[in-house]
Amino acid sequence: KTRPLARLLFGLGIFNVGREMAELLTQRFDDVDSLANASLEELTEIPGIGPKIAESIAAYFQTPANRAVLQKLAAAGVVLRQEPRPAAPAGEQPLAGLNFVVTGTLDGFSRSEAEGRIKQLGGKIASSVTKNTSYVVVGASPGSKAAAAEKLGTPVLDEAAFRLLLESPPPGPAAEQPALPLSEPPDAAPPGAEAANAAVS
Repeated sequence: KTRPLARLLFGLGIFNVGREMAELLTQRFDDVDSLANASLEELTEIPGIGPKIAESIAAYFQTPANRAVLQKLAAAGVVLRQEPRPAAPAGEQPLAGLNFVVTGTLDGFSRSEAEGRIKQLGGKIASSVTKNTSYVVVGASPGSKAAAAEKLGTPVLDEAAFRLLLESPPPGPAAEQPALPLSEPPDAAPPGAEAANAAVS
């Protein structure tokens, strides 16, 4: 009867709310009642939640049958809340100063969820790859943006590397650190290869 609130929200089957989106919601709301009573404006203030997702959430909680389900869960002793999360220290945004482009289809994130996680950590989202892009997050069928990243030498993150960055962001202001790739470019030579080739020749 006690489970993480994000898992409970995901289990409700709210349209457009997957595991990552449920986690985003629990970073703003500590109980189901406060989420159910949130306005569209409050929902869209959360990074990664646009009007369509906000409308899906509002529509779910406005449906009498769904509210009846929640009442039955509460009556059965299911916990519909979590302990309030401590506020993040002011200025703790490890991805501040970094610019990201997300392209392709990710298995564990929708586009808005991935961008929302980046924004929560202080990163900025861009729609195209330029010399100012710090990282390109690449999923399946990325299209021209992946090619642009390769042409410009922009670090590329696959989904596994992106998750690692979210779970263990660099300490301190990211803008002061070199933007090193977390995954090797497709044709990158291993470290020391050039020196080895020079020695052989």
